[in-house]
Amino acid sequence: MLHQYKTGVALLFSGVFHLLALLLVGLSFSTFFNGLFSSDGDMVTLVIKAINTLVIALAMYELGLGVGKEYAAEEAGENIFQNIRRTITRFVGTVCIALVLEALIMIIKYSQLDLAGNLYYPVAILVACAFLLLALGAFLALTRQVCDIAAD
Repeated sequence: MLHQYKTGVALLFSGVFHLLALLLVGLSFSTFFNGLFSSDGDMVTLVIKAINTLVIALAMYELGLGVGKEYAAEEAGENIFQNIRRTITRFVGTVCIALVLEALIMIIKYSQLDLAGNLYYPVAILVACAFLLLALGAFLALTRQVCDIAAD
């Protein structure tokens, strides 16, 4: 009974994340086409914002896929350690792409508005992204043996 409850809640969250991903895709297209037909916005910023929203949608999709797959893999008898490593790698990679794009948007905005003093914020985002990638590398290095032992 408890196992069915956990699986049901995991699939519910997976569905919610997938729904949020679809909503973000729709929002991205809506924002892009509204900005395209409006003469107010800058085209480069508009494209980067649309791509950024799509990358966040991809992260939500990956999160939903990972949550659903983790509980399905447990039932199917797949190696859960490899599954978790693969899911975390994809998710962190997608988050890093979103962070770098956000920093790029900020750099473009600040350079257009002559606010060079505010460039500390995008630099901080890039440094945080670098630490996130270093932490991912450490995680993958530290869990390699456990994954290899579980595979045997």
